[in-house]
Amino acid sequence: MKFLITGGCGFIGSSFIRAIVNNPNYNILNIDAMTNSSSIESLDSIKFKKNYQLKKNNICEFENLKKIIFEYNPDFIINFAAESHVDNSIKSPIKSIHTNIIGTFNLLEITRLYNFKNSNNEIKFIHISTDEVYGSLSKNEKSFDERSKFNPNSPYSASKASSDHLVRAWNKTYGLKTITTNCCNNFGPWQFPEKLIPVIIYNCIYKYKIPVYGNGLNIREWIYVDDHAEIINQLLTKGHYGETYNIGSGIEISNLDLVKLICKIFNTKFKTFNYLNLINFVEDRKGHDFRYSINSNKILDLIDDFVFKDFEFYLQNTVDWYLENIEWLNSKVSIFKKNQYEK
Repeated sequence: MKFLITGGCGFIGSSFIRAIVNNPNYNILNIDAMTNSSSIESLDSIKFKKNYQLKKNNICEFENLKKIIFEYNPDFIINFAAESHVDNSIKSPIKSIHTNIIGTFNLLEITRLYNFKNSNNEIKFIHISTDEVYGSLSKNEKSFDERSKFNPNSPYSASKASSDHLVRAWNKTYGLKTITTNCCNNFGPWQFPEKLIPVIIYNCIYKYKIPVYGNGLNIREWIYVDDHAEIINQLLTKGHYGETYNIGSGIEISNLDLVKLICKIFNTKFKTFNYLNLINFVEDRKGHDFRYSINSNKILDLIDDFVFKDFEFYLQNTVDWYLENIEWLNSKVSIFKKNQYEK
């Protein structure tokens, strides 16, 4: 079985590759644009495996991408590649438009062309998306399910919603075997420190003020990244083509409570300082969605007896990982700060 993984040096893509690479029947080609948020180091442990290879390429480069796919002859394309940071999409929407829309179009169109010429070995296309396409909920509203309408509120979520619609259209119009997943917020090791949890951890390490948008009461649903990767792995054999699946843990927590939880972990580890004093309320984000919450019953019905990892235990593990890998964290924060300065 041959897999072409896009964005495999990213946070979620690398977790998925690590989850499947030990299967001797799988061969993996990782295509990554090697942007500043990519982390080749996250795959150092497997880089010499015979069934794994890495190639630098941007999914927005149609002809190069076509050549790679036609030469590799994959059974699956799994699209993790994305510009995924909401704040970045607000400051500079064009990158989200290019990668998330044009990049996905390129992958779908090349898959269509490939399948037309290779009807005996059709590529299956798995598209990894976000719960943000559904928009925002109030505190007591029912969770979104796969039948909920799209109502994106940021350039990022709008670009991902657009890509989801493209995947559906190529399935319905051209008969591509596609599956789309819409997942809640991920956390765990190797996450680039522009995202909330590594930002909190980094600021705690150096006792910097922790910025909290608005009143901090916005609610997010969280899943440990390895759980997300394992569910995608199971979808390869259990998922139905032409369908979309929400992936969530049911763990909802306000941003403020999450910050407090991590501060308390630091308080337990380092008792000479009260990390709760670092909390600093700042001007709210433009178009800030209040609550994300998704109903995952559809996918959990496919996966028997799946047990999600304990949120607080793995949050502590994540804090420990960043403390043990502080040089990596510092190097990525330097890149992140440079990017912000250039914008």
